[in-house]
Amino acid sequence: MARKNEFNKSYPSVWIIIINWNRWTDTEACLKSLEDLTYPNFSVLVVDNGSTDGSVERLKRLNGINTILLKTNEGFVGGNNIGVDYARKYQPDYFLLLNNDTLVDAHFLSRLVTALESTPDIGIAGPLICYAGLPDTIWSAGGSIDLSRGETSMVGIGQKKELFDTRSPFSVDFVTGCALLVKRQVIDEIGFLDDRFFAYYEETEFCVRARKNGWGCVVVPQALIWHKITPEARAASENVHYYMTRNRLLFIRLSKMGWLVYLRALAEDLRTLVSWSIRLKWKNQRRLRKAHIQALMDNLGNRWGKRIVRAS
Repeated sequence: MARKNEFNKSYPSVWIIIINWNRWTDTEACLKSLEDLTYPNFSVLVVDNGSTDGSVERLKRLNGINTILLKTNEGFVGGNNIGVDYARKYQPDYFLLLNNDTLVDAHFLSRLVTALESTPDIGIAGPLICYAGLPDTIWSAGGSIDLSRGETSMVGIGQKKELFDTRSPFSVDFVTGCALLVKRQVIDEIGFLDDRFFAYYEETEFCVRARKNGWGCVVVPQALIWHKITPEARAASENVHYYMTRNRLLFIRLSKMGWLVYLRALAEDLRTLVSWSIRLKWKNQRRLRKAHIQALMDNLGNRWGKRIVRAS
């Protein structure tokens, strides 16, 4: 899927990078929604992370879609870094990271590009992201960082999108990797996602790094997509808990928030572990204890990247 002709070349070029891992139905629906984009100069690259659900065979049959078929699961970070390295040889003006479990509004890419083109020192932009199951309810309008605790939170989560209808693009601490448009110049200057994360917190650290180098991050409320996510699904996963716990500590370290913030976060994690073990109201969380302990030990042992998470 690409739109390029002599007229379209007058528009900045965008490469859209989508990671697929055993979720072909979601990827197919995402690609279908991209067909309605009004933006005239984009290419699509799907990086398959070693799927075993028949995705590879289906991707091979697609026309107009660039594909990279990996043998193993390189994670969100590895897959996107490989995709960006591939697309850079075409010298696009922008890269768009897009989750495969999203559906996009036809105008969202045009509005993101317009926002970045209009402000030279803004390097990263994200859309307003709503729940696919609750299409008028916000999942993310960017993110904020509590620098005293090393904690992150989604701006606008749970609010109605109509509250943002008339807002201009606004600055945020970070843009979620679910949908992140970045100028090539930013990557040329500071590199891209840190492979030590594998998944989770990588885009947060990238945005912090970009901001420290003078690039702004904004959310464009009139750019809209929908994400097929439920809070319950994320909370139930031992793998997600492991990477979120370990990578928060890595994020604090890399972002140089200081030893006090790091030690406070480590103490909070230890208190959480004790609380889960002795308080009955947290007994349902006890199944996460092994993943939690492994995350803390791997952090202390500087064991990063993809790890096999022990089940309880």
